[in-house]
Amino acid sequence: MSHNHHHHHHHPDVDDSSIWKLWVSIFLNLAITIAELIGGLISNSLALLSDAIHNLNDTVSLGITLVAKKISKKGASPSKTFGYKRAEIIGAFINLITLVIVALFLIKEGVERFFEPQAIDGYTMFWVAIVGLIGNFVTAGLLWKDSRDNINMRSAFIHILSDGLSSVGVIIGGWLILEYEWYIVDTILTVIIGIYILWHSYYMLRETINILMESKPENINISELTEMMTKIEKVCDVHHVHVWRLDEQSILLESHVVIEKENLDEMEMIKSSIKKLLHDEFDIHHSTLEFEFEPCGDHKHKVVHQH
Repeated sequence: MSHNHHHHHHHPDVDDSSIWKLWVSIFLNLAITIAELIGGLISNSLALLSDAIHNLNDTVSLGITLVAKKISKKGASPSKTFGYKRAEIIGAFINLITLVIVALFLIKEGVERFFEPQAIDGYTMFWVAIVGLIGNFVTAGLLWKDSRDNINMRSAFIHILSDGLSSVGVIIGGWLILEYEWYIVDTILTVIIGIYILWHSYYMLRETINILMESKPENINISELTEMMTKIEKVCDVHHVHVWRLDEQSILLESHVVIEKENLDEMEMIKSSIKKLLHDEFDIHHSTLEFEFEPCGDHKHKVVHQH
């Protein structure tokens, strides 16, 4: 598999189709949001309103995903030498923070209603939630394929999925209110939806922050990587190893490599062996290697002092 092919295997076609799907999803979600807001106000259902807010947040999130996708396709520039790949991660980050705030607000409202229950029109609540569910179902179907290898599309997809689930809850709640006048169900649903949003956001926030903080990717073991690099012929030592992610797909590495002075003419060969190892074993496509000369005997001791 050539370097280029691997690096760009999901760019032009997938991106264009996912941008089209995102537009459709944005309009669908906006329609659901408006229907649920009106329905929630008419029926006095906090669960329906909370579902509407959840949906509105999704519409915004899809918008952020779309903008971030467009930005991240821009190439590198003299000031942004890595290009704009991080834009998607920042998009996901903003998105998740707003979601946490919304969830906390909903839980607070739900708890307050618990102490002051109010009558709710279950009929409106029921039918509006069904409309919402159908919309979510269509959107989730559109985004499913692209969500498998892109954190931004995945955050959008999970938003939509959680919307669908909360719509199911609201439908059941509407039915219980219609049949038994169990108004408390509305409050319980609101709190459940809020907690569910928080739980999901936490895990995705953690991943996004890890990428932004340039943490080591979870699937890479630095000591194992260093050991394998050191085993390459004519490599005396490897130190100052840094591994981080630029975005979801690109893993970068930089490190110092010690070789004997007399092997200087074979440096290119050693370098390509190391790069091949990093590419094949660890899926690292971009590595910066700095070569140093130290006698192989007591180099480790000296290198430590040198830096």
